[in-house]
Amino acid sequence: MKKIRTTLLLFCAIPAFAWSQTTFDKAAAPFIAKLGQALTVSDYQSLANDFARVSGAFPQQWLGYYYTAYCNVRIAWSYQNDADKIGPYAKLAETQISKAETLAASEGANSKDQSEIFCIRSMIDRSYIFISPMSNGPKYGPSSNSYIDKAIKANPDNPRALYLDGWVKYNTPKMWGGDKDKAKVLLQQALDKLKAAPAVSPFPGWGKEDCERLLALYK
Repeated sequence: MKKIRTTLLLFCAIPAFAWSQTTFDKAAAPFIAKLGQALTVSDYQSLANDFARVSGAFPQQWLGYYYTAYCNVRIAWSYQNDADKIGPYAKLAETQISKAETLAASEGANSKDQSEIFCIRSMIDRSYIFISPMSNGPKYGPSSNSYIDKAIKANPDNPRALYLDGWVKYNTPKMWGGDKDKAKVLLQQALDKLKAAPAVSPFPGWGKEDCERLLALYK
């Protein structure tokens, strides 16, 4: 955990690439565009470092911390078969999304902002389940699902909330409420919305490739 924090501090300490003359949107856009292509721990670690630098240059922008949290929780998800490595990244993501949530609230966050934050909260709690499904599932399963419900309620058109709902229904055994048919419908709805969205936006731009990969398993 200390190593992770040290790495992020070093990146945040780097001068802001002359970003003082640009905007957050322009600084973050190249890295947002890479989110869909990220697959490995290395990919997400690189992007986490990039977004940490953006946050260092624009410390009052909640989306910088949001994206950094997203990258770190994706690293946690990547370690589902190596549970000992999940915790530090999940905790780091939790700290970062809390910072994003505080900043968003100070800016008068709207329901769409809140929906995106709830999605990351759900993924973080899901990460803790991966560490030990038997012991952590009863605690974090309900909260992870609750965050998805809150995300959909806050913004029914949020494709990332629909994707996470579909992911859970796909990966949950039928006896515990899983339903692959419902999952397919949700994933397709999410994908349709993501395809209609701008390719690069200052608003969260992940989810399309995730939906495509999961839907491909139905073939």
